Amino acid sequence: MLKQTLKTLTVAAMLAGSALSAVAADYTIRATANSNENDEDYDGLVVFKNYVEAASNGAIEVELFIGTQLCSNGAECLQGVAGGVIDVYISTSGGASGIFPYVQVLDLPYLMADDRVAEKVLSGDFTRKVRDMALEDSDGLIRLMTIGNTGGWRNFANTKRRVAEPADMEGLKIRTVVADLPQELVKALGASPTPIPWPELFTSFQTGVVEGSKNGITDIMGMKFPDAGLQYVTLDGHAYMGALWWMSNEKFLAMPEDMRRVVVDGFYALQQATFASPKRKSIKAYEDFVAGGGDLYVPTPEQKAAFKEAASPVYDWFKGNVTRGDEVFTALTDAVAEAEAEINADRDADLN
Repeated sequence: MLKQTLKTLTVAAMLAGSALSAVAADYTIRATANSNENDEDYDGLVVFKNYVEAASNGAIEVELFIGTQLCSNGAECLQGVAGGVIDVYISTSGGASGIFPYVQVLDLPYLMADDRVAEKVLSGDFTRKVRDMALEDSDGLIRLMTIGNTGGWRNFANTKRRVAEPADMEGLKIRTVVADLPQELVKALGASPTPIPWPELFTSFQTGVVEGSKNGITDIMGMKFPDAGLQYVTLDGHAYMGALWWMSNEKFLAMPEDMRRVVVDGFYALQQATFASPKRKSIKAYEDFVAGGGDLYVPTPEQKAAFKEAASPVYDWFKGNVTRGDEVFTALTDAVAEAEAEINADRDADLN
């Protein structure tokens, strides 16, 4: 009887607390991610929600919509942000490229060497530069809050053979999205780009419609692609899988400065969570891939340099064919050079 009474009182207290929280909230942020609860995007949103609601002392409530409840693709979701129907949305560079084509700079190969460089670059003025560009091009409606990670690094994977150098890519049919930049990259390496919708990729591997892809290991294992014949992964790390977190600029600016500070700090916490999540999740994914008979190859520094050299025509293509491409390319490469110099100085200091 006492146990039941305590249970009833606990439930009542929780309901009362929820009601008080709802009444106390002065601002509501509706955040969506077209993913699932196993994804890095969800990890980031949970951290964001927890931080913002606590740090605002309940003045801000964050509602999470995971999946396609509010919108189903990048263009639709960003239109929702611009129209004020959605407050926060996460996209890949490909998902936002229809509105902001220059964000595809994150897909340019071999510009950032590792996590340490990428995380420093994306935590600095480069992201603020892209924010300013997006605000300008959206008439002040869509604000880039931060850039995190969604899935680690893109690597080449295929069903046919080990790829150790660019010549091994020759003739392979590589799945890409329907976008010019990844297709230009695949062509530069001697392979054949083949646009295939993501839901059709498993069957396409089985039937030989495509023989390879450019994905992170957690996506490869999450979709069970080795069961469809994908048995070769080359850790060339050609692109950091950036996650762009957008917010309604109107919603953001409508908050007082102290609440905006909470939101900004919340996105910092979110970014750090998405930086860390793929590192942890990839460990088991790589172990499972190898345990299942997969061939995991790490290119030598010389082979990595050969990949970068073979892919270099894509840089000129991007600067010449993508709106504001030259501007954003310069911003990224300058940021990378600065980050590498600071990181190398830190390393030297730590070695002595």
